[in-house]
Amino acid sequence: MHNIKTMKQHRVGIIMNGVTGRMGTNQHLLRSINEIIRQGGVKCGPGETIMPDPVLVGRDENKLRKLCDMTGITKMSTDLDEVLRDESNIIYFDAQTTGRRADAVKKAIQAGKHIYCEKPVANSTDVAMELYRLCQAAGLKHGVVQDKLWLPGIVKLKRLKEQGFFGKILSVRGEFGYWVFEGDTIPAQRPSWNYRKEDDGGIIIDMLCHWRYVLDNVFGSVRSVSCLGATHIGERVDENGKRYKCTADDSAYATFQLEGDIVAHFNSSWTVRVRRDDLLTLQVDGSRGSAVAGLRECYIQHYGNTPKPVWNPDIAQPIDFYGGWSKVPEQELYDNAFKVEWELFLKHVVKDEPFQWTLLEGAKGVQLAEKGIESWEKRCWIDLPELS
Repeated sequence: MHNIKTMKQHRVGIIMNGVTGRMGTNQHLLRSINEIIRQGGVKCGPGETIMPDPVLVGRDENKLRKLCDMTGITKMSTDLDEVLRDESNIIYFDAQTTGRRADAVKKAIQAGKHIYCEKPVANSTDVAMELYRLCQAAGLKHGVVQDKLWLPGIVKLKRLKEQGFFGKILSVRGEFGYWVFEGDTIPAQRPSWNYRKEDDGGIIIDMLCHWRYVLDNVFGSVRSVSCLGATHIGERVDENGKRYKCTADDSAYATFQLEGDIVAHFNSSWTVRVRRDDLLTLQVDGSRGSAVAGLRECYIQHYGNTPKPVWNPDIAQPIDFYGGWSKVPEQELYDNAFKVEWELFLKHVVKDEPFQWTLLEGAKGVQLAEKGIESWEKRCWIDLPELS
């Protein structure tokens, strides 16, 4: 007689609100939830899986129907209240624009749903902390998207630190951005609301949230910030061909003091032309070695491989400064960063596995962005009080 192994499957209803936007469609729906469904769910034990059962929510029925046709997902709605009443939906995910997020998350908390949402989690630290405390009081599980922690380049930097490669880390330098076309002759590759402060746009609120969790999780907790913002492009053309005034910052030049006397500096800009390895590069310099990482690749130079240049502008540079760097080999398998975090959150909800990237961590990102704006306005260093 043959043993028949019984498969246990946990079906998890997920309300996916705002998936008609760029990030919601590409990263969260197509490359994360849809891929998890296609692979047969998330394995969480011998013969045990978690299977997402999403309902797509948004304001545009035609866009929702198109996404359903693309993925084979059958459930969609333009009525958030209706899907919140459905007890089979236990997770609420929000990828709407920032200004719409807090009210919808509060509704979902009142309906008893576990919360997972994009960053920034709110427009202010106070509101972000309110959402965190509401979830805590209701006994709900919660998380915020912190995708860059699972990018191959960042993972390699973290491994190098864990292995003691850097010695004492001295500094971290980040270069992020690219040229976003204004839209008059060549269509813009980012939505117009990004450049209007009144619509919650701005690169400081967008990117300093990212740099907070990258610095906190990989290098050391951020203690203070000095930031200068700028609106370099004054006018752009929106999706309907209408010219509009840019009221939000499109570039940010920020320096951070971290625990352990580490200095970090990040340039973030949508008005820069790229001549570097990737759209995001991080250089980490330590007493025993340095590394330069992009989104996927990472190059290292140890103390023993460090050249000894001598300043002489009267001759051509005799040293090939690229030649002394070695590429870190592929030592692990790297899945889509958004998908990796989704799988961890699903295990957290269903199997109570640890998940440290909570709404409190999301509030810390909002706090750094707020303090960055305050620093810009006051033209001074601003300390970050601890949130709890």
